Amino acid sequence: MPIPQHASIHRSAGHWPGEQAASAVTLDFEARHRRRTLLTLDDGEVIILNLPRAVAMSDGDGLQLEDGRWVRVHASKERLVEIRHPDLVQLVRLAWHLGNRHLPTDICGPLLRIRPDHVIEGMLRDMGADLRTVAASFQPEGGAYAGHSHSHHAGEIEHHHG
Repeated sequence: MPIPQHASIHRSAGHWPGEQAASAVTLDFEARHRRRTLLTLDDGEVIILNLPRAVAMSDGDGLQLEDGRWVRVHASKERLVEIRHPDLVQLVRLAWHLGNRHLPTDICGPLLRIRPDHVIEGMLRDMGADLRTVAASFQPEGGAYAGHSHSHHAGEIEHHHG
């Protein structure tokens, strides 16, 4: 078994040579927000993610391996709850309630997406929201502390399959 390559450089989508991607890794949101972990690329190669700080990687971002190869990050589809409301003011009110509860929320134009939570879903329905379960990638807003790492996994290595 070859020694795993380290990926210690992360670049946002559009800020790395995407046409040079030698491989890809498909991860859910939790697995895309790491500093140090083992990752299994889509082709089966295992690499060590070893970033200076935790990063919330997005679909289309790039990771550079120590041998110079680039790996494209893909956001996997997850089971999510899509939140809609015909009244924009009420949709903003729903977003406020989600933020007030510190729930990771993906703002997708005229709709919001959260992870399933039956208590929150009941509250949203009571407020007139139209809820639908969907399979989509999840990229919640970073919030005021997006530049700071609050990861409890910063010193641990976890293994995620792509």
